[in-house]
Amino acid sequence: MITVKDTVHDHIEIDGVAAALLDTPAVQRLRHVKQLGTVQLVYPSANHTRFEHSLGVYHLARQALDHLGIEGKHADRIEAAAMLHDVGHGPFSHNLEALTHRRTGKYHDDVDELLATGDVGDVLREHDLDPARIADIVAGEGTYGQLVSGELDVDRMDYLVRDAYHTGVPYGTIDTGRFVRELAFVEDVDSADASNSDDDANGPALVLDEGNVQTAESLLLARALMNPVVYTHPVARISKAMLRRGAAELLDATATTAAALRRMDDHDFLAALRGCPATAEISRRYDERDLYKRAVWAEYDDVPERVREADHETRTALEREIAAAAGIDREHVVLDVPPEPSMRESTARVTVNGEVRRLERQSPLVSALRTAQRNQWRLGVYAPAAATDRVGRAAADVLGLDPDTLVSEVRKAMPTTLDEFE
Repeated sequence: MITVKDTVHDHIEIDGVAAALLDTPAVQRLRHVKQLGTVQLVYPSANHTRFEHSLGVYHLARQALDHLGIEGKHADRIEAAAMLHDVGHGPFSHNLEALTHRRTGKYHDDVDELLATGDVGDVLREHDLDPARIADIVAGEGTYGQLVSGELDVDRMDYLVRDAYHTGVPYGTIDTGRFVRELAFVEDVDSADASNSDDDANGPALVLDEGNVQTAESLLLARALMNPVVYTHPVARISKAMLRRGAAELLDATATTAAALRRMDDHDFLAALRGCPATAEISRRYDERDLYKRAVWAEYDDVPERVREADHETRTALEREIAAAAGIDREHVVLDVPPEPSMRESTARVTVNGEVRRLERQSPLVSALRTAQRNQWRLGVYAPAAATDRVGRAAADVLGLDPDTLVSEVRKAMPTTLDEFE
C-alpha cells in the first residue's frame, strides 16, 4: 500500500491495481498537465495538476465503493478507471480539446487505445482487467460509469473542492463526505422523469438518497459561483484563446500532428510554440503575460444566433473579415465564442418521498441558476491593446452587434498607431 499526503483529502491510501498504475508513464505525465490551464495567470497558486486530481478522484471512488458495498472485480474496474480517467487530456487540460478533436476525432475520454497499449495495458491485464471495459467506465458508460463520469460523479466532487482550495476562492466548497455517504443505485427511475432523457431508464441510476435535495443544490451553486470568477475569468479566457490559436498555427506550420499534440504535456507544448517561428510571438506574449485585450465583450442576447452557432470554419472567416475591416493582420484578431450555456448537474437525480426525481424538476434554484449562467455568457473579440478600439468597431459591424453594448479595454495612454500590427 502507498500513502500519499494530499492538500484536500489529507492521507490517501492507494493499493491494488491503482498502486500498480501510479508509476506508469501515462499517469506520471499528468504531473505536468495543469488542472486549470491558464488560470494561474489570474490566481498564482492555481498550479495543481491532473495528477493530484486523479489521486483525489480515486480516493473518493474508494469511499463510494465502500459505502455502496461494491467489491471484487467491479471495484477493481472502478478504481482503475478513477486513476486513469484523465490520461487522455492534452496540454492545458480541456483548452486544446476542440482542436485535437477536429483533427483526430477523439475527446479526452476516448482512451481505448491508450489503455490497451504500453505499460497501462500490461498492468490492467496483469490484474485480469479488460482495458476496453475500463475505457468504457472512463467514458461514463454502463452502470458504474456514472460514478466516474456522470451528474453525481467523484470527478466533479474532487475538482470543485480542489480548484477552490488552490485558487483561494471560497465558492467551490461542497461536502464530499456527505455526497459519498448519500449515493445510492436505484433500479426503478420513475417513467415520467426518465422519458425526458436519453438515459437508459431500465438500468440502475445513481441517485442521492432521501433528504438530499440541498446536497445536490450545493453542487449546482458551487459550479455556478466558480464559473465566472475562475473557469471563465476574462484573463483566463483570453490566454486560452491565444494558446488555441498558437496550437492551430503550430500544426499548420510544422510536421507536428494533432495526435502528437494530444500526448504533449504543458511544458512540451510551450517549448514547441517557442521553437516555431510562426508561433514565437504568441509564446512570448504568454510567457510575459503580455496578453491581448478585449475589443468586444458582448452578452448572450446581444449576439446574433448565426454568430453564437457558427462552426469553426465560419468563425475563422469572421476573424479574417474583422481583421480586414480593421486594417490589421488576421493573426492579431481572436474571436472567442463560448458554447451554449448548459447545466449538466441539473439532471442529477434525488430521492423525494420515495420517488426518484431530476433535480431540475424538484429545485427552484435550477431555473434561477440557468438564468444567471446565460447572463454570465460573453462573446469575446481580442486584439493587441493599441488595436482594440479599431477592432471593436470592425467586429461590431461584421458580427452585427450594437456598438453601445460593447466593452473595449483600450487605454487612452496607449499609442494609436497600428503600424506595428500591419
